[in-house]
Amino acid sequence: MIHNSEKQIARLFWKMTFKNKAVYILTFIIGVLLAYAVYTGWKNYQTQNNISEKYQHQAREDWLSNPDKHPHRMAHYGHFAFRPQMPLSVFDFGMDSFLGSSIFLEAHVQNSTNFSEAEFSTGMLRFGEISTAMILQILFPLLIFFLVYRSIATERENGTLKILFTQGLSRKQLLKGKSLGLILVMATLYIPIIFVTILFMMLLQKMQISSEEIYRLLLIVVVYFVYLSVFCVIAVIISATSKTSKTALTTSIGIWLLLIVLLPRAGQSFGAYLYPSPSKAKFNAKVENDIIKTGDSHNPNDLYYQKFKDSVLAVYQVKTVAELPVNYGGLVMKEGEKITSEIHNNHLKELRKIYAKQNSFSKYLAFLNPYMGIKNLSMALSGTDYQTYINFQDQAEAYRYYLAQSLNELQIKHISNTIKSSSDPASALDSDHWGEINDFKYQSPTLSTAVTNEFISLFSLLFWMLLLAFIVSKLSKTLKVLP
Repeated sequence: MIHNSEKQIARLFWKMTFKNKAVYILTFIIGVLLAYAVYTGWKNYQTQNNISEKYQHQAREDWLSNPDKHPHRMAHYGHFAFRPQMPLSVFDFGMDSFLGSSIFLEAHVQNSTNFSEAEFSTGMLRFGEISTAMILQILFPLLIFFLVYRSIATERENGTLKILFTQGLSRKQLLKGKSLGLILVMATLYIPIIFVTILFMMLLQKMQISSEEIYRLLLIVVVYFVYLSVFCVIAVIISATSKTSKTALTTSIGIWLLLIVLLPRAGQSFGAYLYPSPSKAKFNAKVENDIIKTGDSHNPNDLYYQKFKDSVLAVYQVKTVAELPVNYGGLVMKEGEKITSEIHNNHLKELRKIYAKQNSFSKYLAFLNPYMGIKNLSMALSGTDYQTYINFQDQAEAYRYYLAQSLNELQIKHISNTIKSSSDPASALDSDHWGEINDFKYQSPTLSTAVTNEFISLFSLLFWMLLLAFIVSKLSKTLKVLP
């Protein structure tokens, strides 16, 4: 419950803060940076999506324009899957610039995603991009520390604290009043800026925003408010425990560097050190070795496929391949695709387990560093996180498998066993069959999926609220009046 004395302290702190002209200058600079971030984010989103839509459509047109040919040749001709950017990538660029945007899909082969923005940019991209999320995550906490570092430390130096306490003000009321005042200052800056930012984003999208995006935006607004409130209380605690304002300023900057720069880097490096992942060449070699052990679907004399042939003949109760009512080569290709896909996916699951262990350090680091919690949660809600990228990869692989097996089914049904080579003109199917195969369409993860994936990050913000409430409670009993 907030008492009158706490309200008076909060109101006085708010008034004194906005008497400082430097606050308006800093707010104006941040406002300009936010406007620039939203505009560049929108232009990048529009450009990237126009490119992906254009080439996805072109890939489909190229697919349909193929002439009559053998289905297996079409399987190796392949197709493309392009990763669209999520609308809220305008707010938080996340990992999009470092992740590939397209995959070439073909039979028997699981290709990696290519053409990330980082591949075509300079090393400056490693220093980060100016986005709305970056400004709220990094610059706003620094502004908060700047606004409050002198608050309690200066009053202790000047002897004001002793006077306040002799007049009946308790330490707990002081801490709560200062925290509430700083949160009000933060809200005064945050709410109009975030409102204008969201309005600008909606205008750029011509107000065409789905209910799913609205819910995501509302949750983003709430979690960022909680995140910034956490830094408000941290800033008050630093000022309350520092002997002088200079010490408070130095400590604030040091903690900001620790939370924003050092701990995130250390967490990533430590995770990669404890759980090293294999190189791409080593991963592909392991997959290839396991595939070789199971047999070669393109080799008719392979031992595995000799057994497979015997089982097929037994099922259809015939003695030779020529007597089969379906195309045997298509059956072999279908079986080979099934085996190679299972082998690759099993290895990929193991690789992702390693990545999950590496990333777990960043997730659990949120209980030591609120910045990591909001960073992971913000990317998930904006659809620019690693899990969303994995979701695209899985959908692309599912489509690749569907594409290959659909063409194998065409071969099984329509190609005669008397035809020995795909180059034989008699093996060519009518090109109308290519249109029977649906095009690739990506479905983005739902909000509930994003929240579930980042439940730890969400819980960490609640943990920080409870932890700071406990620290304030303890500090209210030990706060020193004199330096």
